[in-house]
Amino acid sequence: MPAILPPGWPRPRGYANGVAASGRQLFVAGMVGWDAQQRFTSDDFAAQAVQALQNIVAVLQAGGATPAHLVRLTWYVTDKREYLAALPTVGRAFRELIGHYDIAMTAVQVVALIEDRAKVEIEATAVVPD
Repeated sequence: MPAILPPGWPRPRGYANGVAASGRQLFVAGMVGWDAQQRFTSDDFAAQAVQALQNIVAVLQAGGATPAHLVRLTWYVTDKREYLAALPTVGRAFRELIGHYDIAMTAVQVVALIEDRAKVEIEATAVVPD
C-alpha cells in the first residue's frame, strides 16, 4: 500500500504521513498490554507495548489479515516520557512483529486508560486488498 508524501516534505521516520489503500477493511479495537486471558504480566511500558502489538497481530490473523495490511495505528500513552524512553525497545519489537511497513501513525498522551494498569493502548486499521 503506497505511502503518501507531499512534494518537498521530508520522509517521516518510522511512520507515513498518509497511506492509500482499497479492499476489505479490518478495524482492531484498542489493544492494551495484557495477555489473552486479560492479565497484565508487567507494569513496564515497553513490555506492555510489545504485548499490545502481539495482540494486534493475533486479531489481524483471526480476521484473515497480516501486519503488512496495516494502514493506521493510533497509540494512546499515559506518560509521554515513558513512551519516548521505551522507543528503542518498542522499535525493535515493532520491526520484529509488524515489519518495516508504511503505516499512518498517531501517538497521544492521555490522562488515563480504562484499564488501571494499562500504560498504552493501540488501535489499528488494516486493509486487505481485493
